[in-house]
Order: sequence, then C-alpha cells, then structure tokens
Amino acid sequence: MPDRGGGPTGPRIRAGNPSRRVRTLLVTLGVLAVLGMAFTMFAGFWTDWLWYRSVHYSSVFTTTLWTKIGLFFVFGLLMAVAVGVNIWLAHRLRPPLSAMSMEQQSLDRYRMGIAPYKTWLLLGIAALVGLIAGASASGQWRTWLMWVNGVPFHQQDPQFHLDVSFYAFDLPWYRFLLGFGFATAILSLIAAALTHYLYGGLRVTSPGARATGAATGHLSVLLGVFVALKAVAYWLDRYGLAVKSSDFKATDDWTGLRYVDANAYLPAKTILFCIAAICALLFFATLWRRTWQLPVIGFGLMVLSAILIGGLYPAIVQKFQVQPNEQAKEAPYVQKNLKATREAYGIDDTKVTEYEGKSTTADNTKLRGDVDDAASIRIMDPNIVSPTFQQLQQMRNYYGFPTNLDVDRYTKNGKDQDTVIGLRELNLAGVPKNNWINDHFRYTHGYGVVAAKGTEADSEGQPVFTEYDLPSKGDLGTYQQRIYYGEKTTEYSIVGGPQKEIDYSDDNGEKTTSYTAKSGVNLASPINRAAYAVAFNEPQILYSGAIGKGSRILYNRTPKERVEAVAPWLTIDGDAYPAVVNHRIQWIVDAYTTTNGYPYASRTTLGDTTADSLTAGNNSRAVVAQQNQVNYIRNSVKATVDAYTGEVKLYQWDTEDPVLKTWMKAFPGTVQPRSAISGDLMAHLRYPQDLFKVQRELLTRYHVTDAQTFLTGSEVWQVPNDPTNKSGNAVPPYYLSMKMPDQNAQAFSLSTTFTPNGRDNLSAFMSVDSEAGSSDYGKIRILKLPTSTTVQGPKQVQSQFNSEQEIAAAIKLLKGGDSEVEYGNLLTVPLDGGLLYVEPVYVRGGGLKYPLLRKVLVTYEGRTAFENTLGAALDKVFGTQEPATPPPDTGTSNPPASGNPTVQQALSDAQKAFDAGQEALKKPDWEAYAKAQKDLQAALKRAEEAQARAGGKTG
Repeated sequence: MPDRGGGPTGPRIRAGNPSRRVRTLLVTLGVLAVLGMAFTMFAGFWTDWLWYRSVHYSSVFTTTLWTKIGLFFVFGLLMAVAVGVNIWLAHRLRPPLSAMSMEQQSLDRYRMGIAPYKTWLLLGIAALVGLIAGASASGQWRTWLMWVNGVPFHQQDPQFHLDVSFYAFDLPWYRFLLGFGFATAILSLIAAALTHYLYGGLRVTSPGARATGAATGHLSVLLGVFVALKAVAYWLDRYGLAVKSSDFKATDDWTGLRYVDANAYLPAKTILFCIAAICALLFFATLWRRTWQLPVIGFGLMVLSAILIGGLYPAIVQKFQVQPNEQAKEAPYVQKNLKATREAYGIDDTKVTEYEGKSTTADNTKLRGDVDDAASIRIMDPNIVSPTFQQLQQMRNYYGFPTNLDVDRYTKNGKDQDTVIGLRELNLAGVPKNNWINDHFRYTHGYGVVAAKGTEADSEGQPVFTEYDLPSKGDLGTYQQRIYYGEKTTEYSIVGGPQKEIDYSDDNGEKTTSYTAKSGVNLASPINRAAYAVAFNEPQILYSGAIGKGSRILYNRTPKERVEAVAPWLTIDGDAYPAVVNHRIQWIVDAYTTTNGYPYASRTTLGDTTADSLTAGNNSRAVVAQQNQVNYIRNSVKATVDAYTGEVKLYQWDTEDPVLKTWMKAFPGTVQPRSAISGDLMAHLRYPQDLFKVQRELLTRYHVTDAQTFLTGSEVWQVPNDPTNKSGNAVPPYYLSMKMPDQNAQAFSLSTTFTPNGRDNLSAFMSVDSEAGSSDYGKIRILKLPTSTTVQGPKQVQSQFNSEQEIAAAIKLLKGGDSEVEYGNLLTVPLDGGLLYVEPVYVRGGGLKYPLLRKVLVTYEGRTAFENTLGAALDKVFGTQEPATPPPDTGTSNPPASGNPTVQQALSDAQKAFDAGQEALKKPDWEAYAKAQKDLQAALKRAEEAQARAGGKTG
C-alpha cells in the first residue's frame, strides 16, 4: 500500500519501540510482583520457624509442617489422579464422531476448540481439584496424628464393647477418609459424565441409545463406588450412634444411644448397609450386562428403604413404644449416659453430703471462735481492687495492672496467707510520647510484683501490701523483677542492641538497662530483618540504626499465646496467674486435653460453660479452645512461662490421660514428666477455674446417679447469676482457704453455689480442694441442702442486705455526692451446719479514682451486720449484744430510724462528715479527708448503737 503519511517508513518502525518497552516493563513488574508475593509467603514461614527455634520447640513446627505437607501431597495427588484418570478414560472410550444430529453438530465446535489444548486442560483440571483437596486434607493434621499415635483408654463403651480410643482417635479419621472418598467419587463422576457427553458417549436429545456401552460401564462403576462408600457410611453410622448428640429432656447436648437408637436406628443401619452393598454389586455388574435396569431399581429400593427403615420406622417406635412408657424404656440408656458423662468430666468421685443448712450450736461465743477455723475470709476482692493497686502502686504512667488480679498463697512465719497479687506490667498507653523508638525499643518491660493480704485492710480501707514500691520490696525476697512477658504485653519489642531501655525511675532519675537473656530472634542477619519487616509490615526494621549487634525481637509475649503456640493440641485456661518461684516470676498456665468422641458422654460448649460475670467483655480471660464442643476434658498439663526470658515449660500433670499420652507420642520431648515440678512451683499450683466451671455446669444435672431421678428433672440445679452486679452472667467461683465439714484443717479451695432450677433459694454448695501438693487435690465435695426447708441463696442474701433499713440508709450515705458503691465477692462459708455469707463493700468516693474497703456485710442464720471491719461484723452477728437487725422469723419490728431523735442526730452528723470529706477531696486535702472519714465512721456507729437500743426497748 502507498505511504499515506508522506514520510519515510523509519518513524513507523520507531513507533513500535515504546510498545516493546511497555511489554518489557509489564513483564518486569509481573516478575517483581510474583517475587514480592513469594517473599511475603517466605517471610511468614521463615519468621515462624525462627520463633519456634528461639523457644526450643522447633520439633512442634517441623512435625506439624511435615504432617500438613504429607497430607497435602498424598490426598491432593490421589484426588488429581482419580479425576484425571477418569477424564482420560472417558476420552479414550469415546465413540467415532459423526455429526448425525443437531446436538452433535453444536458440540463439534467445542471439541475442535479444545483439541489443541486437551493435554493442558486435563492437567489443569486435575491440578486444580488436587490443590483444593490437598489444602482441605492438610487441615486434618490433628486427626491424622491422633489416629496414628492413639493409645488405648482401657475403657469400653457399653453398646459395642469397643475401646474408647476407637471413638476418640479412629472414628474421626475413618469419617475423614469416607468424606474424601465421597468427594473423589462425585467429582470423578461429574468429570467423566461431562467428557462422555462432550465426545458423544452420552446423548440427551439425539435419537437412539442415550449412552454407549463403554460410557454405561464406566459411569456405572463410578456409581457403584459411590454406593459402596454409602454402605461403608451406614456401617460407621452404627458406631456413630454412641457419640451422636440429640435433644432429650430439655437437654440439647445429650450424647449416646437411646431406646429408639438401639432398637430402631441400629438395626436399620445394618439393613441399609446390606442393601447398599447389594446395590453396589448391581452397578458393578453392568460391566457385563450393559444395562441400567437392575442397578436403577436397586438404587430406588435403597432410597425407599432409607426413608422407610431409616426414618419412618424409628419415628413409629418412638411414638408408640417409647412415649407411652418413656421412663422405663429410657432408664437403662440414661444410666449409661450418667456413668460415661461423670467419668469423662472427672466428676465420678464427687462426694455429695446432706447438709442441714441450720446451725446446731446455740452458743454464739463458740460460733464466733469457730469462724477463724472455718475459713480465712478474703475481704480483698481481686476483681475490685485492681484500680487501688493502680493508684497506690503504679508509680509511673507506663505501668499498669490487669483488670482482674489473682489469688495465690504465700507462707510467712510458717503460716499460709491468701494473697492478692498482680504484676506491674508495661502499659504503652502511658508512655509520655508514643513513637516507634519509644514503643518498641525504650519502653520494653514492666517491673516488680505487688501483693497484698487477702484477709485484711488498713484503717483507711486500703490493701495491706506485703510486696510494694519500685523496685518492689517486702515478703517475697529477691527475684528477677523485670517483666518482658505478661498478659498486657501485646506489642513486639527489639532489645539487646545499641538502644538502651528504660528500666525504672526513682528519685535519682531514670535507670536504663539492656536485655541479657537469649529469648527472641536475633536480627543480625539481613534476611531476618527483611522477613520481619514484611511480616510486621514495618519497613524501619530493615534499615533502622537502632538495630545492631545483639538486637533481638520479642513477640508472642502473652503467656496464653506462648503456651498455645508451642502446644497447639491443648486448650488453654482463661486465667494465667503469676507466682514468684525460685527467685523468678513465673506465669502459671493450666492447659487441657479434650476430645469430642467419648461414647455416651454428653457434650458441653466450652465458650458458654466457662463464661461468667468476669469474662463478659473481657477476652483476656476467655478460654483458648482448640475444640469448642467437647465431651471429655482433663487438666493434663501445667505450663510455666518465665516473665523475663519467656521460656515455656510443659509439665505432665495427669499421668493417666490417654489423650495426653497420644500427643506426647506425636510430639516427643515437648512435655516434661511430673517429677520435674519443683517443690516451690508445686506450692503455687492450683485447681483451674475453667475446668471447675465446666464441672459445676455438668453437676447441675449429673450430681444424681439414679436414672429415674434424672428423668423426672426434680433435682436439676442451676448456677446463680452474680448478685453483686447487673450483668446477668453466672457468679464466678472463688478461691478461698476454708474447711469443709469432713476436713480437719483449712485447705486452699475453689467454691461455688447452686440454686434450684428457676428459683433463688440455695440447693447446694460445691468446693474442690485446690492444694496441688495435697492428697485430696481435685476432690469435689457438694453439700446438698434439704428440699423440705428453704435456705437463702446468693440473690436472696444480696436482696436482704439491700433491703435492711439501717444498711440501706448507710449505703445511701456512702453513695452521696459523686461516690459509687461497689460490692465485692459474696463469699459462702459452711459453719456448724449453717452457711455464713460475707461481702466486702467498697466506696469509690468523689475525686478518688479507686475503691476503698469501707464496710463488710455479714449474715448468718438470719442475723445481719454491716460494720467497718470483718471482725466487728462477726462480733455483731455472733457477739453477746443484740444484732443490729433481728432474724426475720422473730415477729418483732423496729421503729423507723427517723422516729428516734438520737438516730436522726447521728445520721445528720454522718451527712455533715460525708460532705466535709467531699470538700476535702476537691482541694485535695488528704489530712482533712482522713478526719472526715473518721467522723463519718463514728457517726454511723452512734446511729447503729442508738437504733439497737431503740429496738431493744421496743422488744
């Protein structure tokens, strides 16, 4: 063609150069993008490997990784080969092509279009389904490891007499294999059918036979495989009945066979297995008969049988045999469920004792003396006094305490003392200026333990500290006080390099330090720095001059996440707690082994049963569950995390647990024997809260051992809601050193109460011995109250406190101005056949940002006292003088306080003293505030005495 541009052709050639440059640029960008994605994936893998190596649990990483890789390739390859071979075989069995119909003519263009790419298309489809199947299979690494390493329970189920390990370890793996087989058969069937249709082996609208003989044989074999797998499914379903959940007697977590399962579903599954096996043989027979008639008839009969035998027949049995006489029919199966559930949750040895609920001693003086022997009553509530610790012992804004402190026990002068304890952890929100250097290099750790007596408060209502100040000093002696790992430490820190860290501040200014432990990952390597820069999305890690020789990065710093990472097969208790052990601060973490496959044991949902008023809105106290629905649980591992080095140690606690033994086989060397626990550490181990909460929830129904009683539902209890707040959540269990009626001395215990279902009176009191070194450790005791009389429950006791006229008037005064009243833990203590309730009352007054103990409520046998100290309240209830409020059943009534001039004057003086205290807070004038508080207490004391005198005269 002529050149219409009027110029030479050279410029046209040059015009093509930018196009080549663009293509080159696009190719380069594409390569860089691929390399970037590859390095991002590598960075995640590499940093994980470095972290596991740094905590000396690299075997956990490698075992898990190789197991996932093995499952990925084995099952991915099986799926890819199965689908690919069936596509290839369908293509190989295609009939000679001829455009004999409109249908075949329309398919011709598709056949011609894919002809040049048949091999690549085959490989692509096979690879795609293989990748999907491999990725799905790799997620079953726990199931594989439990199956291949499973050890026997040496306990048999009552129906099939198989070892429990079959249900816990074997059946889940067989079900996975069956599911994989179904997926393979269905995908192969679809792929083969589409290929046969594309190449004429199957015809939809064409005249003549709908399928060639080769296609008929091929597809019938695949259908036969599917039906054969269905036969296997029916056979496994027989055993699945032992771990099947169903709704029964208002219980949605019932597990195990019932009458209808044993007498209708079980034989139905056996019959359906036989029918499916015969039907599969009929499909295979089409290889010779080349007809669908018999297999289709057989398949139809199988479907009809599944409806009639597997669905209708059990419904008839339930309606006409079970319902007219349910208790008699179900009782044997309920008995099996009761036994299995109690064994699976470790509550089979629970000791239930009848308890009168009323005192048997008329001598109040003796009862007053018995209180100190009955319990070391803790009036410092660890869930209330954290702000008090914060205000009095924070020392610097960049330190903080957790919302809920912990209760431990320490020995002084040969006597155990219940102690409220917390760590002064790093709080980055309080750093004077937040920037990358400050947040990750300079402010890196907390400092010191703060502890207080649980049973005492000083004259101002403040905790009596036994470990205090900065650096901490007191009863705990010398120990490594720096806290690099803690519950509030969620950011990474880079330590040990050229940048000095702030240690703590005193009157002489800031002290600095450098981390000397070998924890964390060394950042000396440029590859490591680049990997962490990508993994943490922080480019400065790559080039910052603050990182140099000796720099190490610390992360995964909370105790729970460290234990969960090194032992991903464990469920982690929601409350890690600190203790000073062998001159070091150790976080102690309770961990559980669980399974969902214990036959006949009813299931529980961990997230629900471990929730209470303390966990509501507090994720840091939530259980870390690998499996939320479980029907077997053991506190099999006690773990420690060093607050300075981050070192994680796992100790075998339950030496008989087969689930732990299985995981120890899978990950050898990760769990140390129980004998490795030192005596100092043993003194601080305790019974875990989350296990206790699971057990108490089960014991609301499974405290009974008789099937008939269980079926009537007359003995169902409930965990009461926390009466001290309006959250509507369950009351939390409390640690307390106390003595149960059959014990000779106090033991550190965890306790709770029960009320009848739908009612507020007390039905039982439950306690477990939490002394780890004791022979009674883990022994659950339940004091069952009589059903013929009414004993006040927690809500009723709280209501009584709030409704007492004199107490209500005093609380109203305490609430005056900007003050807030906070109720502490309502403790219940068995005492001489009755129950003693004690509740500390805190006031967060005016400008004060923290609660102080102002009053203690005590009630026993209807006698109530509201005094400044526990001792005074106990003296009032058990003393020789008349109690401030007479028992409800005496029939007497006091005149209103407003009718007594002396009481009126005293209350007026109390109001004046309170107002003076508020004014002193505004200035603030602490000396004047202290004087006003003393005047307030004296006025309230005069009001109580005047009211008591008036009540005595009226009586």
